[in-house]
Amino acid sequence: MQSTTQGSTAEQIVSAVGGPENIISLTHCATRLRFELRDAAGISQPAVESIDGVLGAVPQSGDRYQVVIGGGVQTVYNAIMNLPDMRGAKGALSDADVKAAARAKARGKVAWVDAFFEYLSDSFRPLLGVLLGGSLIIAIAAVLDALGIVPFQGVDRAAEAGATWIFWDAMWRAVLYFLPIMVAYNAAKKLDVDPWLGATIMAALFTPEFMSLTDTAKFPGTTCTTNPTLGTESCVATIFGLPMQLNGYGGQVFVPLMMVAILALVYRFLKKVFPENVQMVFVPFLSMLVMIPLTAFLIGPLGIWLGTGLGAGLAWLNTSAPMVFAIIIPLIYPFLVPLGLHWPLNALMLANIQTLGYDFIQGPMGAWNFACFGATAGVLFLSMRDKDTVMRQTATGALAAGLFGGISEPSLYGIHLRFKRIYPRMLVGCLAGGLTIGILGTLFTSGDVRGVTTGAFAFTSLLTIPVFNPIWIYVVSIAIAFFVAMVLVIISDYRTPEQKAEALAAREQAEADLALATAAPVAATSTATAAAAAPAATATLVATAVVGSPMAGRVVSLDDVEDKVFSSRALGEGVGVVPTAGRVTAPVTGTLVTVPKSGHAFGIKTDDGVEVLVHVGIDTVRLKGEHFDVAVTKGQRVEAGDLLADVNLDGIREAGYDTTTIVVVTNTKAMASVTPITGSDVAPGEPVIEVTR
Repeated sequence: MQSTTQGSTAEQIVSAVGGPENIISLTHCATRLRFELRDAAGISQPAVESIDGVLGAVPQSGDRYQVVIGGGVQTVYNAIMNLPDMRGAKGALSDADVKAAARAKARGKVAWVDAFFEYLSDSFRPLLGVLLGGSLIIAIAAVLDALGIVPFQGVDRAAEAGATWIFWDAMWRAVLYFLPIMVAYNAAKKLDVDPWLGATIMAALFTPEFMSLTDTAKFPGTTCTTNPTLGTESCVATIFGLPMQLNGYGGQVFVPLMMVAILALVYRFLKKVFPENVQMVFVPFLSMLVMIPLTAFLIGPLGIWLGTGLGAGLAWLNTSAPMVFAIIIPLIYPFLVPLGLHWPLNALMLANIQTLGYDFIQGPMGAWNFACFGATAGVLFLSMRDKDTVMRQTATGALAAGLFGGISEPSLYGIHLRFKRIYPRMLVGCLAGGLTIGILGTLFTSGDVRGVTTGAFAFTSLLTIPVFNPIWIYVVSIAIAFFVAMVLVIISDYRTPEQKAEALAAREQAEADLALATAAPVAATSTATAAAAAPAATATLVATAVVGSPMAGRVVSLDDVEDKVFSSRALGEGVGVVPTAGRVTAPVTGTLVTVPKSGHAFGIKTDDGVEVLVHVGIDTVRLKGEHFDVAVTKGQRVEAGDLLADVNLDGIREAGYDTTTIVVVTNTKAMASVTPITGSDVAPGEPVIEVTR
């Protein structure tokens, strides 16, 4: 059953974005499908968001479009790519091979800013999985340290814990240490450069040969000095008669980002110079010959200086004004993340860990994340109270992704950005959590390290709490952020009064439609029982060959009906009637199995098992019976043409509702054929559907 649902979701998403022919490329990140479309102008965002399994939709500049799925995005992505129509669709490339299509349309005066942050985002996004995995491995180590099992914080961990600890240490440090090579690969791929070329150039600075240049005994030309403030050693080697500053590049991200940006220029120039038949040899060769020395001599030291300088500036603010720093970080993140502008801060976190041995940004950032999750928890509480199944499912998935994965996008795109009342309440939670860190950090921490710090790049979730220090300040702060945001959302609701009323009416409509669709099988059982008890009566049963129009008016296709439930044929094949008179009559002979109090719909079961639904108007359940004068009751037998209700069409229109009346055969799949008769003006009782058993 699950695979069927996923397949249906995949088909609906592809259809909603214009079909395979409208898709240039499709990739995905941790939570979102990322479409590059030929034309995104005609997409209906509410229609996309109404698809089962979709948490939200985010139009972007140009013809880019994102569909938020949550943690199951990989499964939905695979289902889409496995659709027969997608396999033959031009431009529908795999996630591993797709390259960003050239933007054909200008994106305004700040297009370069948009492109810059896309470059940062796409260089990091594919690494989220291994970064999350590494953060959980170090979280386990932190728990073991807290329990006194392994010396996670020990000065000489090799001596204290032995080979076992060193092996465990290697598992998470592999991600951080070789991160520059991974970033170089992704960045090169983003700029349409051979990604292995970018990775190779960065890897040259990680070879044992390069690292051995710091050995002054082996290389007398190398000189090393110790920084008395930081306690770090800086070495300079003489290469080709020129001084080369030697650095440890493990964990550095500014260096590969800068290197690849320059590599892209060199790479494109060389491809223009050399004929295509010799490019495979000379373009990589000359790119390496130019870029490896350039990176070692200039770009590498410059990147180290940039990262260290930015980190030192923030460290100064954190030390000099810890209260201000602890408040600013959680308050700006809610605005940076939706725009993708948080990646520079993520890069600084990694630079801090490599340079200082710890990071001080992630602690206050945790206040924002847990305020975000707290707001989602408030929405979940209200959706459970109001029996809002769709929002409950959305909030449950978003909260699970947040609390256990530290991923905020499902909450942001699936809920918070759709209901504008949430953000002010969430910001109060951010402020409360940041203020708590600032106060407690000022009172209980001192020296150069203020507030909450961590030695790992950790996604701020429940599972990574042990990596933060002091852990008690962090726990108190994120708890306050979480519960303040949650309580504020619960008290004041996340919807406006109009949105709340609309949601309630939609639920009532769905419940009514479900009751109409499911009541007929029950009636079928009772009809069969009655037939068995009185076999002689079967001779008088009326066979159904056609379904008549319940009203006078113009017959239209369900495709033209402005109700996605009916137009999708989810309730069966049928027609719409645009009425010219308000008299509603029975379209067939049979038993009324459903007559809701609102009087807007009638379900009839014929003697030979045809189940017909007459739905007067669209969303008219919200009128709660106003303008409807019902003449029948549930269980009553009616003949074709009998009066069901008199309806005030003008009153319905003045109330803002569409009067199009839908007639469908709800058990269409049980029939041999159900054929609509559309495109004509009809009187009550004239055929609009042909039925073959």
